[in-house]
Amino acid sequence: RNFKIVGGSTPKSEQEAYWDGEIVWVTPSDLSKLSSIGISNSQRKITTEGLVSCGTTLVPSGSIVLSTRAPIGSLAIAETELCTNQGCKSLVPFADTQSHFYGYLLSISTGELNIRGKGTTFLELSGDELRTFKLGVPPKTEQQTIAAFLDRETARIDSLIAKKTRFIELLVKKRQALITHAVTKGLNPKAKMKDSGVEWIGDVPAHWQIRRVATLFREAIRPGDPDLPILSISIHDGITDDELAPEDRDRRVSQIEDRTKYKRVAPGDLAYNMMRAWQGAFGAVTVDGLVSPAYVVAEPADDFRTAYIEHLLRTSSAIEEMRRYSRGIADFRMRLYWDYFRDLKVCLPPEDEQNAILDLISAETRRIDLLTVKTQYSIDLLKERRSAFITAAVTGQIDLREVA
Repeated sequence: RNFKIVGGSTPKSEQEAYWDGEIVWVTPSDLSKLSSIGISNSQRKITTEGLVSCGTTLVPSGSIVLSTRAPIGSLAIAETELCTNQGCKSLVPFADTQSHFYGYLLSISTGELNIRGKGTTFLELSGDELRTFKLGVPPKTEQQTIAAFLDRETARIDSLIAKKTRFIELLVKKRQALITHAVTKGLNPKAKMKDSGVEWIGDVPAHWQIRRVATLFREAIRPGDPDLPILSISIHDGITDDELAPEDRDRRVSQIEDRTKYKRVAPGDLAYNMMRAWQGAFGAVTVDGLVSPAYVVAEPADDFRTAYIEHLLRTSSAIEEMRRYSRGIADFRMRLYWDYFRDLKVCLPPEDEQNAILDLISAETRRIDLLTVKTQYSIDLLKERRSAFITAAVTGQIDLREVA
């Protein structure tokens, strides 16, 4: 009785005329990334032709946009006219309905909304279930007071969260800048420099070598051993025993996989996923194990620290160079094959400098990572405080009737 419920839809993706317009088109993904209760933009926008072509509908500013699948419960208050895809429903307020109050109230009702979701592949909250969802609400004057109080308090907390989030982003950039400088310029600021002759590397200390990957590594093709665990590699970490596939953490052998099809890796190897190499999916191997056939395994053919090469290849300029060496018609089909990777040129300092560089990277990243963890912990506490404020206010635990 307080809202009109409006569904959303998606224009045909293959029709270019429907996309990259000026109409805000909200999806559950957009809602899940918000740091405050308002929304005025979206990752993708559609054109007027796209709007007309499908079943989505423009809703006015002040509407509550609620994700009703994948996941159920993320929401925001529209700060501009917008529409949504089929993963969201919009609650368009009737006259005198306090949208912000209901938005805050629904934001603490995620559990109850999920219980009402139905589906086998994924849960979805239907319009009928949402329409009959009952909420206990105070008189309208109290709704306004509560909403105004929460707008002030959440804005203050959101501002603190935003500052701490930016600080973490700066720490990430500082971490990467430190590593990039160390692995391409070394640790001695007074070292004589030379042109490496490799565009993505630039100047390097004069005594460093420039080597083709093929002179450092040879491709290793070893049959799988069913007694070894399957290792995984992330974009941010190398291959270690912390990266075991979950079913292998106790080193049990799964009976449903033919592990002879996997590739065996050993400490000192460099392994990378052909399909994700240009995203930084590289790892220096530290334990015996297996990787999937999608990986290229390279074993050292000389004396050097594989971990140094891993850090070098994770720099943004190296990743862009590997993209150039990759083959494929689209990003999601790009492959970095060994026959191309082997021709990549890298810089290599003497082994004692490699060790010093790795020691510095280890110490500094440990310090930065600890600071990042502490900052994230404080963000989590602020989010808990924000949620507690909302819950207390909309359920009457804080008496705001005397607030001006």
